[in-house]
Amino acid sequence: MFGSFDEQVRTRLSELQAIAQSGGFDEAVELMVGSIRNGGVLQAFGTGHSQAFAMEIAGRAGGLIPTHAIALRDTVLMGERPASDLAGGLLERDGNIANELWDLHEFHAEDVFLIASNSGVNGSIVGIALRAKEEGHKVIAVTSLEHTNAVTPKHPSGKRLAEIADVVIDNLAPFGDATFQLGGEEGSGVMGGAVSSITAAYIAQLLTIGTAATLEAAGETPPLYLSANIPGGDEHNDALKARYGERIGSMA
Repeated sequence: MFGSFDEQVRTRLSELQAIAQSGGFDEAVELMVGSIRNGGVLQAFGTGHSQAFAMEIAGRAGGLIPTHAIALRDTVLMGERPASDLAGGLLERDGNIANELWDLHEFHAEDVFLIASNSGVNGSIVGIALRAKEEGHKVIAVTSLEHTNAVTPKHPSGKRLAEIADVVIDNLAPFGDATFQLGGEEGSGVMGGAVSSITAAYIAQLLTIGTAATLEAAGETPPLYLSANIPGGDEHNDALKARYGERIGSMA
């Protein structure tokens, strides 16, 4: 059982590494580098388990400092919605929540949006992508092409995230996310071993490394976070964060 999952994960991570090595992520990296050079912030968004992608992009040790994570909970913490609205999955399917989220944050023209969604069809995901494009921003999508092409969009526009984005990166997760059958006859048993969170986090790190390496190769110092748990970490981070202020957020 564990060996089966290990194979499913390793195979996908190896394929993603090969894609990156062959230049498959270059277009996304170029957008990210351009944003940072022009004073932009990389805006990351994901709902459900795709929040793991946003957490890998924004505000972590070894990550890029000009990053900011947008989350559905912002409508409660920064807006006027009651906490009860976060229960269940209704909010992530709400196509109207995008405008509400948009008004809670400060976005600049140079910002690039990185949006992750395994299905790529929920209303909030598609809504944010559409609003970002309407406002002139570039959008990078991380999604399962196998899954998104097999399901019906839930946004009133009838669009999928992959149909809106300027750059699409396949997270290589299968339809339904789970990778192997735990029991019963083939096609009828319970499935386990979801991989989208793992591959999305790996993609986030590849994009971060690619962006930092590109800046360094050009003689520029990549604006990377140090761990706050090592000596001098806070001082290093605070000095660079001051350039962006509240644009990169300050909440835990």
